[in-house]
This record gives sequence, structure tokens and C-alpha cells, in this order.
Amino acid sequence: MTEYEVLVETINPCGGLKHAKKDFLEVETASPEAWVAEHGQYPVMDTGKTPDGDVVITTGDGKGNLVRYTFTA
Repeated sequence: MTEYEVLVETINPCGGLKHAKKDFLEVETASPEAWVAEHGQYPVMDTGKTPDGDVVITTGDGKGNLVRYTFTA
């Protein structure tokens, strides 16, 4: 299991990224994807990595509501 600091950005269609609600969590998991699938509010839409190697997972409801998780080891 790896310990991650997770930035959770909740983005609604009206406010966009500029007005996203941001929270930080400490998470211990073997798989960021599995953690989001278990604990996330919406289904996973996209998974990627930043140039620094952070895992970025985007979830959404298909109507403009998004939650983006950035896992930093």
C-alpha cells in the first residue's frame, strides 16, 4: 500500500474550475483507480498522469458535474 496526498476538486457546470471546491485527503491504497471507484461519487471518465508522475482521475455525471482526484505519493 502507498500513502498519497489527494487533491479533490469538485467542479460544477456553473462555476467551472475557477470556483471549484478543493479538499485535501490523506489516503493509503494500492490502487488510486480502485480507491476512486469505491469512494467516488461518479463513475470514472478519464485517468492520466502529470509530468511529475501524479495520477489524475476525472469522474463525472455526464451533465457537467465533475470531480477530479490528483494523487501525489
